[in-house]
Amino acid sequence: MDGILALIGRATLLDLVAVAVALVATLGVVVLVLRLRRATRQWSADRLEIARLHRWYEAIKAATREGLVLQTLGGAVLDLNPAACDMLDVEASNAVGRHINDLGLVVVDEHGLAMVPAGVFGARRTSGSPGRPAEPVLVGVGRAGLGQEMIRAVQVSTSFVPNGDGSAVAVLSLLTDVTNRQQTKAALERSETQFRVAMENAPIGMALVDLRWRLVEVNAAFAELLGTTVDALRGYELLALSHPDERAAERAEVARLLDGETHRFSQEKRYLRADGHEVWAVLDVALARTPDGAPDHFVVQVRDSTESRLQAEMLTHRAMHDPLTGLANRTLLQEVLQSVIEQPGAAGRLAVMACDLDRFKAINDRLGHAAGDEVLVHVAGVLRAAAGGRGTVARLGGDEFVVVLQDLDSARTVVEVAAAVHGGLREPLRFQRKRIAVRASIGIAFADADTLANGAPGLLAAADAALYRAKAAGRGRTEVYDPSMAASGVSTSLHAELTDALTNGQLTLHYQPIVALSDERVMGHEALIRWQHPQRGMLLPDQFLGVAEEAGLGVQLGAWVVTEAVAYLARCKDQTRWVSINASGDQLGDGEFVARVLWEISRMRVAPGRLVVELTESSLIDSGTRVRHELTQLRAAGVPILLDDFGTGISPLSYLRDLPVNGVKLDQSFTSGIPDDPAAAKVARALGSLARDLTMITIAEGIENVEQADFLYASGWRYGQGWLFGGGAAGDRAVTGAAPRRAIGAACAAVPSTLQE
Repeated sequence: MDGILALIGRATLLDLVAVAVALVATLGVVVLVLRLRRATRQWSADRLEIARLHRWYEAIKAATREGLVLQTLGGAVLDLNPAACDMLDVEASNAVGRHINDLGLVVVDEHGLAMVPAGVFGARRTSGSPGRPAEPVLVGVGRAGLGQEMIRAVQVSTSFVPNGDGSAVAVLSLLTDVTNRQQTKAALERSETQFRVAMENAPIGMALVDLRWRLVEVNAAFAELLGTTVDALRGYELLALSHPDERAAERAEVARLLDGETHRFSQEKRYLRADGHEVWAVLDVALARTPDGAPDHFVVQVRDSTESRLQAEMLTHRAMHDPLTGLANRTLLQEVLQSVIEQPGAAGRLAVMACDLDRFKAINDRLGHAAGDEVLVHVAGVLRAAAGGRGTVARLGGDEFVVVLQDLDSARTVVEVAAAVHGGLREPLRFQRKRIAVRASIGIAFADADTLANGAPGLLAAADAALYRAKAAGRGRTEVYDPSMAASGVSTSLHAELTDALTNGQLTLHYQPIVALSDERVMGHEALIRWQHPQRGMLLPDQFLGVAEEAGLGVQLGAWVVTEAVAYLARCKDQTRWVSINASGDQLGDGEFVARVLWEISRMRVAPGRLVVELTESSLIDSGTRVRHELTQLRAAGVPILLDDFGTGISPLSYLRDLPVNGVKLDQSFTSGIPDDPAAAKVARALGSLARDLTMITIAEGIENVEQADFLYASGWRYGQGWLFGGGAAGDRAVTGAAPRRAIGAACAAVPSTLQE
């Protein structure tokens, strides 16, 4: 029993051990199962995290504008994003797994020298610890076989990709396409270079000025204008360089620019050079603004206008002064006299002295015009000395002078001046070993209610009346005007009437067409003066010009004709039409006529070739060197000169040879005899051949029928005028009428810009 029990006991212990072992094993399995389940869940979570990180990585690759290239340490491409594929012009599928040197890339440095791709994108470009990028490098990247223009500018930055223990496992290259940036930079550099080259080599002064009106940059032309150096001008206040009298105006214009009232301004002003001299310049200023509209700086140009201003002043001076004596001419005298009259209290303080030389024509006839000119210059000096700066001395034309005196005691002053003139002329003038006695008659008029009733013309007329009384009383004396002289002679009356006519607009110009005989196109016009007299109606030139010349008004009328004709040309729609005006030898010898011509065509901006001067042969007889000088000046300025009434003078061939004329006008006395008068036909044909051989302009006047026009054209005359093609018409109506022979529809078509053969 005990043994059985013992056996049972041992069996139970073994079972218990077995059970325990089984329980332990079961528990172990359970633990393993639990761990396995836990590991499975962790693995699933890790897979999800890996997938999430991969999606983030792919999103970053696709979204970033920079190129990403991942390589092994040996240079094999592990991955690259679309931006890198675009920059390197490769496909990801073809690039991954290949060495960076095998992708067919062309890499050049900033100097255009070839580089090894692995040296740019690989580990050798890195330095320092993993994760820290190396210094970026700028290279050009393209594909082999493509042109230079396909290379992109790429900035490459490389770094090691660290492992968990800090060691490097890969190389990451960051690529930034800076092509546009480089192109913009190059364009800016090119633009700046072009600007600097243009500025430094510009023939006019240029400068950049800051908002404080201080010079930032200037060119050599600006420094040369001011007589200094570029370095000396930098930082200098531009206003300090201006003439003190003009700084306020400049400051005001700059303020207007900054306030937005204007965008630019231009003014002619004076600058002070480093040597203390003044120079005239045209200042052009523009304000440069930032993109948001704020003022940034000024761009300044300074053009030297000293020479042009001097020329303008000389031209203005010549237009207002007699070229022979340097005295004021009729135009300036009228302005001065009118301005004095308009001042309060002119009556009693103003006197006019008219001075005319006695027997001056005899001096010209006996000794020649050179001696006459010398006499006029001498008299001008005597008048200046006598006036002593107390008034304006003028030469009106020929040997006619006027002195305007303004003084509190004008009666005493003008008598003193007249006495000084007579005294200064007592000593004979020496000319080429000859002694020339010069005497003058003087007329004086004081400003009072009667003489001022008609303004300046009335006062001059009163002085003229006194002058004529002095000549009638024996010459070489002085007379003072009184009302009894008002009706003393036709010349005084005509002087007043013509002066009133000029003032009141009674004189007009009519324009007669001059056509090309080949097709009757209107090529130009001749200006013909007309006087719409208030009592006698329309007066033609032969009814008043002769008496006007005797009264000394020829020069004044000639100047008026010039002004009106040039104004007509300036407002004419057809800027190719030309107009001819008539001038006498006396007008040319006076000098004021030529000055007025040059002044008016310059002032009205009319081409010189559009104004033509016609001279009659008879007016040039014994014309002297002064007329030749004036004609030469006109010819040099581009003003054509025609010899009118050709064939009627005593020496036409010598005129064609010696005078600077451009062409001739056949006198109508020859035209009227064509074709019935054989002699007239022969003369017309011979003169036309002569002028044509001399390459001169040929115009036939007085054409009244078709037969005359055809004959003259066949004889070599290029242009024609006369009743066949229309008479004179006032102003702009001159080109609107139809010629009797046929309508001239092409009146303004294909007209030459200058009269020429």
